Amino acid sequence: MAAVRVAAVGVLLAAVAVAAAALNTDGLALLALKFAVTDDPGSGLDTWRDADPDPCGWAGVTCVDGGGGRVAGVELANLSLAGYLPSELSLLSELETLSLPSNRLSGQIPVAISALQKLTTLDLAHNFLSGQIPAGIGRLASLSRLDLSSNQLNGTLPPSIAGLPRLSGVLNLSYNHFVGGIPPEFGGIPVAVSLDLRGNDLAGEIPQVGSLVNQGPTAFDDNPRLCGFPLKIECAGESEEPRIPQSNPGMNPGAAAQVGRPPKRRSSPTVPILAVIVVAAIVAGLVLQWQCRRRCAATTRDEEKESSTKEKSAAVTLAGTEERRGGGEEGELFVAVDDGFGMELEELLRASAYVVGKSRGGIVYRVVPGRGTAVAVRRLSEPDDGDGTESGWRRRRAFEAEAAAIGRARHPNVARLRAYYYAPDEKLLIYDYLGNGSLHSALHGGPTASPTPLPWSVRLSIVQGAARGLAYLHECSPRRYVHGCIKSSKILLDDELRPHVSGFGLARLVAGAHKTAQSRKLGSAACALRSGALSALSYVAPELRAPGGTAAAATQKGDVFAFGVVLLEAVSGRQPTEGEGGLELEAWVRRAFKEERPLSEVVDPSLLGEVHAKKQVLAVFHVALGCTEPDPELRPRMRAVAESLDRVN
Repeated sequence: MAAVRVAAVGVLLAAVAVAAAALNTDGLALLALKFAVTDDPGSGLDTWRDADPDPCGWAGVTCVDGGGGRVAGVELANLSLAGYLPSELSLLSELETLSLPSNRLSGQIPVAISALQKLTTLDLAHNFLSGQIPAGIGRLASLSRLDLSSNQLNGTLPPSIAGLPRLSGVLNLSYNHFVGGIPPEFGGIPVAVSLDLRGNDLAGEIPQVGSLVNQGPTAFDDNPRLCGFPLKIECAGESEEPRIPQSNPGMNPGAAAQVGRPPKRRSSPTVPILAVIVVAAIVAGLVLQWQCRRRCAATTRDEEKESSTKEKSAAVTLAGTEERRGGGEEGELFVAVDDGFGMELEELLRASAYVVGKSRGGIVYRVVPGRGTAVAVRRLSEPDDGDGTESGWRRRRAFEAEAAAIGRARHPNVARLRAYYYAPDEKLLIYDYLGNGSLHSALHGGPTASPTPLPWSVRLSIVQGAARGLAYLHECSPRRYVHGCIKSSKILLDDELRPHVSGFGLARLVAGAHKTAQSRKLGSAACALRSGALSALSYVAPELRAPGGTAAAATQKGDVFAFGVVLLEAVSGRQPTEGEGGLELEAWVRRAFKEERPLSEVVDPSLLGEVHAKKQVLAVFHVALGCTEPDPELRPRMRAVAESLDRVN
């Protein structure tokens, strides 16, 4: 049949070549595609006529401007076209876009497609294509978007795809039949590329190299034999349990168990008596524990009935909320804090996710849904302190109360909580995604940092907005918050470089798993310890650096000190630990002003050219030194700090 089909197409092409003497080469190549289509139920290709001089007027075809009828794009989506891809497509040397998704094309991807060196987009998703990905696709130097998802492709992932120099949009190979491991070369794929390998038969450990470390779990879902981070599946050998040695087949099992042991003594009458006492004590303990659980469960049900009407108006619960998990724990809960947040939980959990930040308090993902804008999802880590006496409903209530309070804080310079998700083993906070990174990365470099230093006017605007946001949390919000973890990395920047204070309330949410009153007072020092970075301790006020690191509770005066360090970063361009002579930045700047050194020694060198800003820079230095006074009673309130910075203009 295949030979007959090829012969028939050859006869048709020969006939077309004779009849279409005026049609250019690109038109003839597209006619080869038309004749390779065996079923066109929507008559989508009826306008493809051999009598035309060029294909520029055909449906789904765009041509190069002033290019003499050369084809630049072929877009034929959702037409249910059945057939195959002819190798004549390689003749379209000016082709930039080949988009044929949601059709019924079958057969293999032609090897000759590697000749399309100007191709930027190749979308063949949702067809019935089979065979391996041609290795030549890895030589398409201009390709930025490749989508081969939902086909029947097989074989291993070609490492050459990872080396595409212009790849910047999508690399979607999901829902095929690829086997083998993920090549380490895939770690070289840029972080900005949306990588999707779901729904294949890939196996082995996910390589912990390059951008693969920053991918979220959704990029690798539905590959049962994949393991390692970010999946919650450990690889064999990572936590291997000890094996029981096998006995010698020729030896009596009972005798084998006694090899190497000292001879048994005759048991005395005391042993059975002790055994009976121990068993009785265990049984009594189990009975008491059972009765206690019954009483706790009854109390829980009574309290839940009293508050059920309030919960119905405040939260949107998923199916399964009434499900109990081991010991009466509540099920899942998804709450949209903002009425304008329309994303469903299923859409959120299924969307592509990319790691953009990690700390001991959790992981932050950039989640890109199929529709709408990207959001930032913070997955909270919740350490287990070994105390199982607090029932699940109490933990859920504590989480709800903290998350709801965070959601009520509304200010243009405070990161906005849009929704939250609670389950006994998973807690998520959903925010607007702010794509320009943080003040820390803008000052000190990072993946989102601009190659040019921030000018003074932008720095001043950022610290002014951040001061207003923190002052709002201190003075105006319903809870009069203490942030407890102010750092330059907590000041996020949107597309207009407007600042948004993030991370407030997280210390209490993470501490919610701890049951002791002392652990609920996790303060600035605890924040520094959780971050794992030495520089974080430089933000901690002297009075909070108590022995043990976590004894002192966070205070608003501690927030003011930390914000003063942020101001010093903005004007000096240095990290908090980068003072000279082994000093931290705050101590070094204070000494420099006491010794009346030239301003040029402490200011960011990139600002020295902005002579007009000298007085403003000096004013911000003085505000910062006031914020970082060793005596907390001498530090101003954040409202006064914000007003002082606003007057700098």
